[in-house]
Amino acid sequence: MEEQQKDTRRKFLNNGWKLGLASILGGAALAHLKEGFAAEGPESTGETVELMDTDGNIIEVDAAQVEEMAAAGQAYEVRRGMPGRKFVMVVDLAKCQNALACQRSCNKHHFVTGDNAWLKVYKMQETEDTAPYWMPSLCMHCDQPACVTVCPVDATFKREDGLVLIDNDRCVGCRFCMAACPYSTRVFNWSEPKQEFEMDMDMVHQMHSPEHAGMPSVMGTVDKCDFCPHQAVKGELPHCVTACPNGVFYFGDKNEDTVTNGNDTVRLSKLLEDNAGYRLFEDLGTEPSVYYLPPKDRLPFEEGLDNYNEFQSVEKPDQTEETPEAS
Repeated sequence: MEEQQKDTRRKFLNNGWKLGLASILGGAALAHLKEGFAAEGPESTGETVELMDTDGNIIEVDAAQVEEMAAAGQAYEVRRGMPGRKFVMVVDLAKCQNALACQRSCNKHHFVTGDNAWLKVYKMQETEDTAPYWMPSLCMHCDQPACVTVCPVDATFKREDGLVLIDNDRCVGCRFCMAACPYSTRVFNWSEPKQEFEMDMDMVHQMHSPEHAGMPSVMGTVDKCDFCPHQAVKGELPHCVTACPNGVFYFGDKNEDTVTNGNDTVRLSKLLEDNAGYRLFEDLGTEPSVYYLPPKDRLPFEEGLDNYNEFQSVEKPDQTEETPEAS
Protein backbone atom coordinates (compact mmCIF):
# COMPACT_ATOMS: atom_id res chain seq x y z
CA MET A 1 0.00 0.00 0.00
CA GLU A 2 2.80 2.38 0.92
CA GLU A 3 4.63 1.64 -2.35
CA GLN A 4 1.41 2.17 -4.27
CA GLN A 5 0.95 5.58 -2.62
CA LYS A 6 4.50 6.53 -3.60
CA ASP A 7 3.81 5.52 -7.20
CA THR A 8 0.63 7.59 -7.21
CA ARG A 9 2.43 10.60 -5.79
CA ARG A 10 5.25 10.21 -8.32
CA LYS A 11 2.78 10.14 -11.22
CA PHE A 12 1.03 13.19 -9.81
CA LEU A 13 4.29 15.10 -9.69
CA ASN A 14 5.40 14.07 -13.14
CA ASN A 15 2.12 14.56 -14.96
CA GLY A 16 0.30 17.27 -13.07
CA TRP A 17 3.08 19.61 -12.01
CA LYS A 18 5.75 19.34 -14.69
CA LEU A 19 4.27 22.17 -16.71
CA GLY A 20 2.83 24.29 -13.92
CA LEU A 21 5.42 24.09 -11.17
CA ALA A 22 7.67 26.77 -12.66
CA SER A 23 4.86 29.31 -12.38
CA ILE A 24 4.04 28.25 -8.82
CA LEU A 25 7.56 28.24 -7.44
CA GLY A 26 9.13 30.85 -9.67
CA GLY A 27 12.43 30.82 -11.50
CA ALA A 28 14.52 31.62 -8.43
CA ALA A 29 13.10 28.68 -6.50
CA LEU A 30 13.76 26.31 -9.36
CA ALA A 31 17.31 27.57 -9.60
CA HIS A 32 17.81 26.85 -5.91
CA LEU A 33 16.37 23.37 -6.40
CA LYS A 34 18.75 22.73 -9.27
CA GLU A 35 21.68 23.75 -7.08
CA GLY A 36 20.57 21.47 -4.26
CA PHE A 37 19.04 24.30 -2.22
CA ALA A 38 17.02 21.90 -0.03
CA ALA A 39 20.03 20.01 1.24
CA GLU A 40 18.98 20.93 4.77
CA GLY A 41 15.39 19.98 4.05
CA PRO A 42 13.84 16.51 3.75
CA GLU A 43 16.05 13.51 3.13
CA SER A 44 16.48 12.54 -0.49
CA THR A 45 14.21 9.75 -1.66
CA GLY A 46 16.49 8.82 -4.53
CA GLU A 47 13.65 9.70 -6.91
CA THR A 48 13.99 12.53 -9.39
CA VAL A 49 11.46 14.61 -11.27
CA GLU A 50 12.00 16.34 -14.61
CA LEU A 51 10.85 19.96 -14.62
CA MET A 52 11.02 22.75 -17.14
CA ASP A 53 12.54 25.99 -15.86
CA THR A 54 11.50 29.46 -16.99
CA ASP A 55 14.15 29.42 -19.73
CA GLY A 56 12.70 26.28 -21.27
CA ASN A 57 15.43 23.96 -20.02
CA ILE A 58 14.64 20.49 -18.67
CA ILE A 59 16.20 19.93 -15.23
CA GLU A 60 16.15 17.02 -12.81
CA VAL A 61 15.47 17.67 -9.12
CA ASP A 62 14.83 15.49 -6.09
CA ALA A 63 11.13 14.61 -5.67
CA ALA A 64 11.20 15.33 -1.92
CA GLN A 65 12.52 18.84 -2.57
CA VAL A 66 9.80 19.46 -5.12
CA GLU A 67 7.07 18.41 -2.70
CA GLU A 68 8.43 20.66 0.04
CA MET A 69 8.81 23.70 -2.21
CA ALA A 70 5.47 23.14 -3.94
CA ALA A 71 3.68 22.97 -0.59
CA ALA A 72 5.24 26.29 0.38
CA GLY A 73 4.26 27.78 -2.96
CA GLN A 74 0.69 26.56 -2.70
CA ALA A 75 0.27 28.33 0.65
CA TYR A 76 0.36 31.63 -1.18
CA GLU A 77 -2.52 30.45 -3.38
CA VAL A 78 -4.88 30.22 -0.42
CA ARG A 79 -6.88 33.22 -1.63
CA ARG A 80 -7.49 31.52 -4.95
CA GLY A 81 -8.92 28.33 -3.49
CA MET A 82 -9.58 25.22 -5.54
CA PRO A 83 -10.13 26.15 -9.22
CA GLY A 84 -13.11 24.54 -10.89
CA ARG A 85 -14.95 23.87 -7.63
CA LYS A 86 -18.04 25.61 -6.22
CA PHE A 87 -18.77 24.41 -2.71
CA VAL A 88 -22.35 24.50 -1.44
CA MET A 89 -24.29 23.24 1.57
CA VAL A 90 -27.89 22.12 1.97
CA VAL A 91 -29.59 22.09 5.39
CA ASP A 92 -32.65 19.82 5.80
CA LEU A 93 -34.78 21.50 8.44
CA ALA A 94 -37.11 18.50 8.68
CA LYS A 95 -34.33 16.39 10.16
CA CYS A 96 -32.81 18.72 12.76
CA GLN A 97 -33.50 17.72 16.38
CA ASN A 98 -31.16 20.18 18.09
CA ALA A 99 -28.66 17.46 18.96
CA LEU A 100 -25.94 20.13 18.63
CA ALA A 101 -23.35 17.52 17.67
CA CYS A 102 -22.60 19.80 14.72
CA GLN A 103 -21.84 22.72 17.03
CA ARG A 104 -19.74 20.65 19.40
CA SER A 105 -17.61 19.29 16.56
CA CYS A 106 -17.19 22.71 14.97
CA ASN A 107 -16.22 24.24 18.32
CA LYS A 108 -13.74 21.49 19.06
CA HIS A 109 -11.92 21.65 15.73
CA HIS A 110 -11.80 25.44 15.65
CA PHE A 111 -11.14 26.08 19.37
CA VAL A 112 -14.39 28.03 19.73
CA THR A 113 -16.48 28.34 22.90
CA GLY A 114 -19.66 29.96 24.19
CA ASP A 115 -21.37 32.75 22.29
CA ASN A 116 -18.60 32.69 19.68
CA ALA A 117 -19.88 29.44 18.20
CA TRP A 118 -19.75 29.69 14.43
CA LEU A 119 -22.80 27.43 14.03
CA LYS A 120 -25.93 28.20 16.04
CA VAL A 121 -29.28 26.42 16.20
CA TYR A 122 -32.46 28.46 16.73
CA LYS A 123 -35.99 27.46 17.63
CA MET A 124 -38.30 28.70 14.86
CA GLN A 125 -42.09 28.91 14.70
CA GLU A 126 -44.16 30.81 12.13
CA THR A 127 -47.30 31.23 14.28
CA GLU A 128 -48.81 29.83 17.45
CA ASP A 129 -50.84 27.44 15.30
CA THR A 130 -47.88 25.91 13.47
CA ALA A 131 -45.37 23.35 14.68
CA PRO A 132 -41.97 24.68 15.79
CA TYR A 133 -38.72 23.42 14.31
CA TRP A 134 -34.96 23.83 14.77
CA MET A 135 -32.92 25.89 12.31
CA PRO A 136 -29.09 25.71 12.09
CA SER A 137 -27.50 29.01 11.09
CA LEU A 138 -23.99 29.50 9.69
CA CYS A 139 -22.09 31.67 7.21
CA MET A 140 -23.81 31.62 3.81
CA HIS A 141 -20.58 31.99 1.78
CA CYS A 142 -22.34 34.34 -0.61
CA ASP A 143 -21.37 34.74 -4.25
CA GLN A 144 -21.96 38.48 -3.81
CA PRO A 145 -20.75 38.96 -0.22
CA ALA A 146 -21.38 42.35 1.32
CA CYS A 147 -18.74 41.61 3.97
CA VAL A 148 -15.99 41.49 1.34
CA THR A 149 -17.12 44.78 -0.18
CA VAL A 150 -16.90 46.79 3.05
CA CYS A 151 -13.66 45.36 4.47
CA PRO A 152 -11.11 48.24 4.36
CA VAL A 153 -8.00 46.04 4.66
CA ASP A 154 -8.87 43.10 2.38
CA ALA A 155 -9.02 40.75 5.36
CA THR A 156 -12.27 39.16 4.19
CA PHE A 157 -12.00 37.66 0.73
CA LYS A 158 -13.89 35.33 -1.60
CA ARG A 159 -12.17 32.41 -3.35
CA GLU A 160 -12.80 30.89 -6.76
CA ASP A 161 -14.35 27.84 -5.10
CA GLY A 162 -17.00 30.01 -3.42
CA LEU A 163 -15.56 30.07 0.12
CA VAL A 164 -15.54 33.41 1.92
CA LEU A 165 -12.68 33.46 4.42
CA ILE A 166 -11.02 35.82 6.90
CA ASP A 167 -7.29 36.52 7.12
CA ASN A 168 -6.86 37.22 10.84
CA ASP A 169 -3.39 38.62 10.22
CA ARG A 170 -4.98 41.41 8.18
CA CYS A 171 -8.13 41.90 10.28
CA VAL A 172 -8.02 45.12 12.33
CA GLY A 173 -11.26 44.47 14.22
CA CYS A 174 -13.27 47.34 12.72
CA ARG A 175 -16.32 45.02 12.47
CA PHE A 176 -17.61 46.66 9.29
CA CYS A 177 -18.15 43.13 7.95
CA MET A 178 -20.35 42.25 10.91
CA ALA A 179 -22.52 45.29 10.26
CA ALA A 180 -22.78 44.49 6.55
CA CYS A 181 -23.66 40.80 6.92
CA PRO A 182 -27.48 40.44 6.63
CA TYR A 183 -27.31 36.99 8.25
CA SER A 184 -25.57 38.02 11.50
CA THR A 185 -23.33 34.96 11.41
CA ARG A 186 -20.02 36.64 12.32
CA VAL A 187 -18.59 36.89 15.82
CA PHE A 188 -15.94 39.10 17.39
CA ASN A 189 -13.13 37.78 19.59
CA TRP A 190 -13.15 40.07 22.60
CA SER A 191 -10.59 37.91 24.37
CA GLU A 192 -8.21 35.02 23.83
CA PRO A 193 -9.92 31.63 23.39
CA LYS A 194 -10.84 30.09 26.73
CA GLN A 195 -10.71 26.50 25.59
CA GLU A 196 -9.03 24.16 28.05
CA PHE A 197 -5.89 23.28 26.14
CA GLU A 198 -2.21 23.99 26.52
CA MET A 199 -0.72 25.96 23.69
CA ASP A 200 1.91 28.64 23.21
CA MET A 201 -0.33 31.49 22.06
CA ASP A 202 2.60 33.44 20.59
CA MET A 203 3.36 30.43 18.41
CA VAL A 204 -0.30 30.08 17.50
CA HIS A 205 -0.54 33.69 16.41
CA GLN A 206 2.58 33.35 14.27
CA MET A 207 1.03 30.35 12.53
CA HIS A 208 -2.44 31.86 12.17
CA SER A 209 -3.34 32.43 8.54
CA PRO A 210 -6.08 31.25 6.15
CA GLU A 211 -4.04 28.21 5.12
CA HIS A 212 -3.75 27.09 8.75
CA ALA A 213 -7.45 26.48 9.28
CA GLY A 214 -8.49 25.10 12.63
CA MET A 215 -6.18 27.32 14.68
CA PRO A 216 -7.41 29.13 17.83
CA SER A 217 -8.94 32.55 17.34
CA VAL A 218 -6.98 35.77 17.65
CA MET A 219 -8.20 38.41 20.09
CA GLY A 220 -9.47 41.57 18.40
CA THR A 221 -10.46 39.88 15.14
CA VAL A 222 -13.66 38.62 13.52
CA ASP A 223 -14.50 34.93 13.03
CA LYS A 224 -17.14 32.89 11.24
CA CYS A 225 -17.87 29.51 9.65
CA ASP A 226 -15.25 28.73 7.01
CA PHE A 227 -16.74 25.54 5.46
CA CYS A 228 -13.61 23.74 6.75
CA PRO A 229 -11.22 24.39 3.83
CA HIS A 230 -8.61 22.22 5.55
CA GLN A 231 -11.06 19.31 5.11
CA ALA A 232 -12.04 20.19 1.54
CA VAL A 233 -8.44 20.20 0.34
CA LYS A 234 -8.18 16.59 1.58
CA GLY A 235 -11.43 15.64 -0.11
CA GLU A 236 -13.20 15.32 3.24
CA LEU A 237 -16.47 16.76 4.54
CA PRO A 238 -16.78 19.66 7.03
CA HIS A 239 -16.86 18.65 10.69
CA CYS A 240 -20.51 19.66 11.15
CA VAL A 241 -21.57 17.32 8.34
CA THR A 242 -19.74 14.26 9.65
CA ALA A 243 -20.81 14.89 13.27
CA CYS A 244 -24.55 15.27 12.67
CA PRO A 245 -26.37 12.05 13.70
CA ASN A 246 -29.46 12.88 11.64
CA GLY A 247 -27.96 13.70 8.24
CA VAL A 248 -29.13 17.31 8.37
CA PHE A 249 -26.20 18.78 6.41
CA TYR A 250 -25.36 18.00 2.80
CA PHE A 251 -22.09 19.34 1.35
CA GLY A 252 -20.72 19.18 -2.15
CA ASP A 253 -19.81 20.80 -5.44
CA LYS A 254 -22.42 22.77 -7.39
CA ASN A 255 -20.39 22.40 -10.58
CA GLU A 256 -20.68 18.61 -10.24
CA ASP A 257 -24.33 18.92 -9.13
CA THR A 258 -23.60 16.53 -6.27
CA VAL A 259 -23.93 16.79 -2.48
CA THR A 260 -23.65 14.26 0.34
CA ASN A 261 -24.35 14.05 4.06
CA GLY A 262 -21.85 11.22 4.46
CA ASN A 263 -24.44 8.49 4.03
CA ASP A 264 -26.52 9.59 1.04
CA THR A 265 -25.09 11.16 -2.11
CA VAL A 266 -27.65 12.92 -4.30
CA ARG A 267 -27.99 15.35 -7.17
CA LEU A 268 -28.11 18.89 -5.83
CA SER A 269 -30.58 20.10 -8.46
CA LYS A 270 -32.97 17.20 -7.85
CA LEU A 271 -32.73 17.55 -4.06
CA LEU A 272 -33.66 21.23 -4.28
CA GLU A 273 -36.39 20.71 -6.88
CA ASP A 274 -38.07 17.78 -5.16
CA ASN A 275 -38.03 19.47 -1.76
CA ALA A 276 -38.70 23.11 -2.71
CA GLY A 277 -35.25 24.21 -1.60
CA TYR A 278 -34.65 27.90 -1.01
CA ARG A 279 -32.03 30.40 0.17
CA LEU A 280 -32.39 33.06 2.85
CA PHE A 281 -32.98 36.68 1.84
CA GLU A 282 -32.55 35.94 -1.86
CA ASP A 283 -34.06 39.32 -2.71
CA LEU A 284 -30.93 41.01 -1.30
CA GLY A 285 -28.86 39.69 -4.20
CA THR A 286 -26.18 38.12 -2.01
CA GLU A 287 -26.59 34.72 -3.74
CA PRO A 288 -25.87 32.46 -0.74
CA SER A 289 -24.16 29.09 -1.14
CA VAL A 290 -26.28 27.59 1.66
CA TYR A 291 -29.69 26.17 0.75
CA TYR A 292 -32.50 25.13 3.07
CA LEU A 293 -35.10 22.41 2.68
CA PRO A 294 -38.40 23.34 4.39
CA PRO A 295 -39.39 21.50 7.59
CA LYS A 296 -42.06 19.35 5.99
CA ASP A 297 -42.76 15.91 7.47
CA ARG A 298 -40.63 17.09 10.36
CA LEU A 299 -39.54 14.80 13.12
CA PRO A 300 -41.24 15.13 16.52
CA PHE A 301 -40.15 18.40 18.13
CA GLU A 302 -38.50 18.33 21.54
CA GLU A 303 -38.08 21.52 23.54
CA GLY A 304 -34.60 20.57 24.73
CA LEU A 305 -32.58 17.41 24.40
CA ASP A 306 -30.47 15.91 27.17
CA ASN A 307 -27.29 16.20 25.13
CA TYR A 308 -28.01 19.90 24.64
CA ASN A 309 -28.06 20.41 28.42
CA GLU A 310 -24.91 18.31 28.77
CA PHE A 311 -23.24 20.46 26.14
CA GLN A 312 -24.06 23.61 28.11
CA SER A 313 -22.37 22.29 31.25
CA VAL A 314 -19.35 20.63 29.62
CA GLU A 315 -18.33 23.16 27.00
CA LYS A 316 -18.50 26.32 29.11
CA PRO A 317 -15.03 27.27 30.36
CA ASP A 318 -16.55 29.27 33.20
CA GLN A 319 -19.90 30.51 34.46
CA THR A 320 -19.59 33.82 32.62
CA GLU A 321 -19.34 32.11 29.24
CA GLU A 322 -22.73 30.75 28.12
CA THR A 323 -23.60 28.66 25.12
CA PRO A 324 -26.13 30.44 22.89
CA GLU A 325 -29.58 29.12 23.57
CA ALA A 326 -31.90 28.19 20.78
CA SER A 327 -34.55 30.84 20.68
